[in-house]
Parts: sequence; structure tokens; C-alpha cells
Amino acid sequence: MTWSKKGFVRKIESMGTLDGPGVRTVVFFGGCPLRCSYCHNPDLWKTQPSDLTTIDELYEKISRYKTFYGTDGGVTISGGEPLSQPLFLKSFLEKCRENEIHTVLDTSGFGNAAHFDSILKLVDLVIFDLKEPNPFDYPKLTGVTKRISDQFVAKAQENNVPLWIRTVIVPGHNDTFEKMDELAVEINKIKNVEKVQLLPYHTMGNSKYTELGIEYPLEGVPGMEKEKLDELFVYLQGKLDIYK
Repeated sequence: MTWSKKGFVRKIESMGTLDGPGVRTVVFFGGCPLRCSYCHNPDLWKTQPSDLTTIDELYEKISRYKTFYGTDGGVTISGGEPLSQPLFLKSFLEKCRENEIHTVLDTSGFGNAAHFDSILKLVDLVIFDLKEPNPFDYPKLTGVTKRISDQFVAKAQENNVPLWIRTVIVPGHNDTFEKMDELAVEINKIKNVEKVQLLPYHTMGNSKYTELGIEYPLEGVPGMEKEKLDELFVYLQGKLDIYK
């Protein structure tokens, strides 16, 4: 079935090794409804006319690297927020499946819930960006409700889609053992979790805000120190069922 033949893609990176298993091509969809305070890609919030591409054009670009994928590599669809273009996303996932290319969806889980089931039936792995475990703090961090991402995770479990869970750790926000306890409680509710990662907040995207004339919400907040991040992760591992 053809869903949507055109969509907005900002950039494509080849030979990635961080966003899923094996060697991957990472496709960055344009557009994102979230406004995460630590976002390092504000340039992807809005789509641009120059981003418009077709499924065939996109597939032609990623298929050039197919020989490098091996048995465990493939394509990772990131953003922006890929779920903001559900029809184009489904068409691209379908094209990859037809050509036996492993797919990873890197997402916050925020989108039109009516499309979640049909999208997840075409995905091999989800990298779920768990922004904040506390539903009351979630809107302060992201500008949107946590309820929709909860629905996405529920659908991922119904479809038995493997999950990698990632959370960005920001100094002064969630870099405490208490927050790790909250995170552990949330993650332990979810089945099909294969991996959990804590990502360090960094300041490399600050200049983009200046270029776009946008006030940076975390001005003055330092990058996360590796030693503290490692300490928090060791503590978190001790609380997670998948590591017991």
C-alpha cells in the first residue's frame, strides 16, 4: 500500500554506529512538535521547502549503502520527530521492509496515536527517547503531554517491538539518584526493553539558537560530566530488571 509519496527530510548521515545495531544510515526527518529545553537541533523544528523529497529519491540515497549494513545494520529514522509525518514514515518503512532493510525508529513517541499500530508493525526496533518519567514535569521539559508517548509505548509492547530506551541527563535537572529511582520505576513497567542508555547533556547545539534568534532555555548550564553520568548509570542498572 502506498501511504504518502512525499515528505520532508533534512539530512542523511551514512556509516552511523551509535543509533541502533551495526552500521546504519541515519535519516533525519524535518519537523518536531516538541520543544525540549535541552534540544540541540532547533533547526529541525520546522520543515523547509528544500526538505521535500519522494520515497523513491530517499530510497535511492539510502540503498547506496546497503552493502555496508551486513546482517545487523540498516536504516535509522530520526529527526526532528518522525511521527510528525506518519504517512510518509509508513511508506518509507514499507519500502525498506520490501527490500529487507532493518529499520530503527528513533522517537519521543509523540504523534497521532491513530497511526501508531500500523507504523509499529513495520518497525524492527524502536529507540525510545524517554524524556522525563514524571508526568507532571514532562510538559515543563518538552512542551507536550506525556500521555501520548505512554500510548506509543503501550502499542510497541502490544506489537512486541524491541525497545532501546534513552534519557538525556542534564545537570541540575535529573542528575540525582532520586531521579534514577523514578526512571527505574518507569522503565521496569515496560516489557521488550533490550537496552537502556543515559546520554550526557552537551552544549554543542547552543550556537544554533543564536543563529535562529531563539532564546536558549538552558543558557549557562554546563555539559554533563562523564564521571557523574557513569556513577548514575551504575546506580540505575542496579534498579533495572533487565540487568538482574
